[in-house]
Amino acid sequence: MGNVFLNLRDPDDVKKIIESLKVNRKVEKVNLADVYHRVLAEDVYATIDLPPFERAAMDGYAVRAKDTFGASEDDPLSLNLIEKVRAGDVPLKKVEEGACTEVGTGAPLPSGADAVVMVEVTDVKEDKVEIFEAVAPGVNVAARGSDMEKGKLLLSKGTILTPEKIGVLSAIGMSKIPVFTQPTVAVISTGNELVKPGEELHYGKLYDINSKSISNAVKSCGCIPLASKIVKDDYDSIKEKINEFKHADVIITSGGTSAGAGDILRQVVSDMGDVLVHGISIKPGKPTLIGTLPEENVDIILFGLPGYPVSALMIFNVFVAPFLRGIAGVSDYNNKKEASSLKLSRRYHSARGRSHFVLVKIEGDTAHPILKDSGAITALAEADGYFEVPKNVEIIEEGEEVRVLPLSGFFN
Repeated sequence: MGNVFLNLRDPDDVKKIIESLKVNRKVEKVNLADVYHRVLAEDVYATIDLPPFERAAMDGYAVRAKDTFGASEDDPLSLNLIEKVRAGDVPLKKVEEGACTEVGTGAPLPSGADAVVMVEVTDVKEDKVEIFEAVAPGVNVAARGSDMEKGKLLLSKGTILTPEKIGVLSAIGMSKIPVFTQPTVAVISTGNELVKPGEELHYGKLYDINSKSISNAVKSCGCIPLASKIVKDDYDSIKEKINEFKHADVIITSGGTSAGAGDILRQVVSDMGDVLVHGISIKPGKPTLIGTLPEENVDIILFGLPGYPVSALMIFNVFVAPFLRGIAGVSDYNNKKEASSLKLSRRYHSARGRSHFVLVKIEGDTAHPILKDSGAITALAEADGYFEVPKNVEIIEEGEEVRVLPLSGFFN
């Protein structure tokens, strides 16, 4: 297959290629109790008026407003108490002239009443209620449909169902909610040197970092990660593992993408499908691979990330995460997490000709570049975000503002 990258591509070109990839977005109906952090697949309209009846907005006495006109602390008016109604009760008596009904917050407004006098401006003596303050019609009353009229749009397709949104669905009595089926993403780490955390670490071996870090990054994009055992760096092992996960919507591998003797993944993907990208004009993450594997209905998308954890997570954040959020139906959410404009703590040099993504630690309004290579694990522990240095820029001066993006997904 040769010892060079197929074609080193500009990052913007790669993003356009990724945007053109197609994945079937399926819809399922899920019980209300299970929709937390799922994504609404249809617009939801109010099926009832909210509130569905006129109700008291606070504790007090339901009255005919005109019966209170002229009431004051010095000259209170007296009304006959005919009934007590709490939330959930049904009023049985009509409020006629000179009468009132005691109501609790949320209780239905009795027939004949058009206002509620607050309990704080009243005094009860047996079956008489003294009113010390006049009210106008509609005061302290929540009118039917005042919150939402039947037929009005409540929640839009693509809404992430957070607790307050689930409360809205509960308010109109929905029990089965149409949501996008969560895409499945197989996460495969390759490398003869890797062992699972918890196993004995022999000389020459390293603990596998990418399986867990990438899997959790996948979760943060609204997708379901599918775990895999570590795969050896040989053609048959990699091909067998990819075939094992061809039921997934997306496959993400890490390692085995570099040009040269270790370039096994490119050969496997080329034999099984199509290599769309192998090599991006970017640092870190130059040896990234993107391919498609043909299936009956739609191609499986494969992202081959570099083995170094910093490179793998950076490529994930910049290229893979937007794609996953899109197929999970949550692509608009990230717009709410705006980038921060921060001052650079020191002068930064970058190699011209490649876009450079730089990890930073944030302190106040200052971004401190983390000057470690992509194999340094401590860079991940220190990093709060990253900024991009365009390919035609060599120097960013100390104090210059940079646009820092968070290293986080939509559930964080």
